Parts: sequence; C-alpha cells; structure tokens
Amino acid sequence: MGYVPVQLLRSMFDAAVAAASPSVTLASHLPSPPVGETVVVGAGKAAAAMAVAVEEAWATQNRQGLLRGLVITRYGHSAKTKYIEVVEAAHPIPDRSGLNAARRILDLVHPLGANDQVLCLVSGGGSALLTLPAKGIELEEKRAVTDQLLRSGATISEINCVRKHLSAIKGGQLAREAAPAQVIALAISDVPGDDPGVIASGPTVADPTTFADARAILKRYEIVPPSAITTHLAAAKQETPKFDAPFLRRSTVNTIVTPQDALVSAANVAEAAGIEPLILSDSMEGESKDVALVHASIVRQILRRGQPMRPPCVLLSGGETTVTIRGTGRGGPNTEFLLSLAIALGGTRGVYAIACDTDGIDGSEDNAGAVISPDTLTKGESTGKNATDFLSNNDAYGFFAEIGDLVMTGPTRTNVNDFRAILICAPTSCEHMGD
Repeated sequence: MGYVPVQLLRSMFDAAVAAASPSVTLASHLPSPPVGETVVVGAGKAAAAMAVAVEEAWATQNRQGLLRGLVITRYGHSAKTKYIEVVEAAHPIPDRSGLNAARRILDLVHPLGANDQVLCLVSGGGSALLTLPAKGIELEEKRAVTDQLLRSGATISEINCVRKHLSAIKGGQLAREAAPAQVIALAISDVPGDDPGVIASGPTVADPTTFADARAILKRYEIVPPSAITTHLAAAKQETPKFDAPFLRRSTVNTIVTPQDALVSAANVAEAAGIEPLILSDSMEGESKDVALVHASIVRQILRRGQPMRPPCVLLSGGETTVTIRGTGRGGPNTEFLLSLAIALGGTRGVYAIACDTDGIDGSEDNAGAVISPDTLTKGESTGKNATDFLSNNDAYGFFAEIGDLVMTGPTRTNVNDFRAILICAPTSCEHMGD
C-alpha cells in the first residue's frame, strides 16, 4: 500500500490532537446539577475550550440553574463564551494578569455553601496561569525562580512541587478555599503518569509533597532563589493540604482525556494505512536529546534484526521530555528531540519522524514541532548549516526553520503533551512516494 510518509505522520498527529478535544471528551463527564449554583473555574491551555464545552453541554442537556465563572488560559488560546469569563495570561512565566485572575477565582469560590458546586477545569499550563504567590512572595520573585526551574532540566513533577509551595492556590488550596462547597475537577492530563496532583499543580487535590521536597529540588538543580522565597520555604508555616484534610472528602477529580488516548487514536490511523503501530510509552521523561538516542537505537534494532517488529511500522511515544539550556538558540523539547534523532540516524533510508506538542506550542515557540526525513541533514548542509552545531546551541528551531520543516498549527486549545511518531518504511513501501 502506498502512502506519503510525512503526510501520514501529520495525519497521526492531527488524530491525536482531535482525540483530546474538549468538545469530544467533556460532556459525558459533567456532574449532576447541585441544589444550589454551579461556579466554573479553572486554568490551562485547554481552559477556554473546556469552558465552551461546558456551556454547550449545559444547553443541550437542558440543565437548570445559574452558570457563571472564570477560567484562565494562555494568550492566544481564548474562545468565545457566554457565561464563563475567559482571561488570558502569560505562560510559562507567570504575569500579573494571571495573578489577578487567580485572586478573582478565590473570591468566586470562597462565599459558596454546602449546596453549591465548584466545577474546576484544569489542563496543561495551568500551573503557570493559576499563579497567586504565597504571602510574603512577590510576583517577580516567583517569575525568577520559575525561569530558573524551566532552564534547569527539572521534570514537571519537580517544577510543580516547588510551585505548590510558593502558591496560595495550588496543591489543594483552591479546594480549601471553596469548602464547604462540593468541588469536582475535570482534567486533561499533560503529565507522565496522569497524576492529578501534578496536572496544573493539583489545585483541588491532596498534595503528597512537602516544603522539604521543594527545598531539596532547588538544591539538586543548584538554583538560588530570591531571599523571600528562601525564607518562605525555610519557615514552612502552613503545609499544603494532605490526604486527611476533611474538606477534601467533598473534592473529586475525573481525568477526561490522557496522552494514552491520543496515542491510541494515532495508532488507529497507522493501522488504517497498513502500518503496524507500537506504543512505546505514554509517559517518557528525560533530556530530549538523550531520549532521541534511545529511539534511534530501537529503530536500528528493527532495521537490523526485525525486533520487536518488522517494517513497515511506526513507533509512538508521549510524555514530557526536558531541555537543559546551555546555548543561546531557540527551540523546545520536540524540535530538540528531532534534531538529535536526525543526527543519530545519520540519514538512514526509509525513516521519517514527527515530534510535536499537542497544544501547538513547542516550549515557548510559535511552532508545534517539526518533521525529519532521510535527507534532513543534507538539506541543512546544502544551506551551510551543521546540525550538530545547532544542537549544541539549543537552536533546533533555527535549524528546522532554515530547511522549512517546522510544523505550525497555532493554538490547538488542548494539551496532552508531547507526541512522537517514527515511521520505518519497508524497502519498497515509501521511498518512492516522496515526503
């Protein structure tokens, strides 16, 4: 069966994104209406689309009662709503718009009673967007330590542990402010393992981490925070809510879509094209360029030994890799993964790949990711660009921009994190089809 490799890879990515759309996944998870009112709050790159889905389901299901609320999303990720206000704020470094909106969210939920319901919509990006520094910490101080964490190579779980302990709203504290109202969170997972305590830093769930954990993470990555943050973490005056907190008995979370769901949808596209898929993992972590080397080794085993499968096949993986920034270039974890993969493969015939963030934003750039083909390195060489030099400078974006292989989608208004697909063609199946 003939297929165009890059087009097939892009179709798999599009299917993964579509599977994570709130318009598809949210309605069936809405809770029953309460005796009192429903207040909708939340934060994340999918928050606006989730708010739209709530409003549409509310109307089609003929639900009674007042619907109001406020959600925070990334600049450029908004959507038109009727009853739920959408506020845009900065991501991944928080800004005052996010701070002011987070404070308004607490003002919305604090007066509620036992007959009322808080519907909390959370997705990837929520940690940065739902920013409300703990007492004694200024926004600029939190911005500074966030920037250092993002550059350090720390995992999302480690970053969010620190964020929780610098916050007045994350790590179960939103649920504490909403008590005695019932709190129901609907989450789109963007984290390895789908831990609800990590998604948007778990504003409505118990936090198993501690101030001591946060201090250890900063020490591990040799991060010296502003003095106010050091003082706050050392004082450890009030821990985040733990599992025995009484108000958490009325707080639940339902994960409505996960990275695995997206990978399965992509696998279905591959199977329809006659390609055997293999989902390696939905929760890969590690340095992007190193994870690429592992994938390259699997590709070589398939080509040389026919293990664990024979071409044509496609390797699928998700999760969240990281980049330790040592250079001055541009790029996110997905383009860095691909550039490292292209170098490791060295132009191996019949191997194509795509790596994109499902939110449409690779790191903090304007691209979702990129694609590679057997001629990626030679395309760079033809323009005088050495791939290894670009990788050393953390400038994968610059390399793929030069050869015209960036993937640009714009905001997708969902987020189930990284998507990677490596297509390994049979000797006669796709090389003649072009890109």
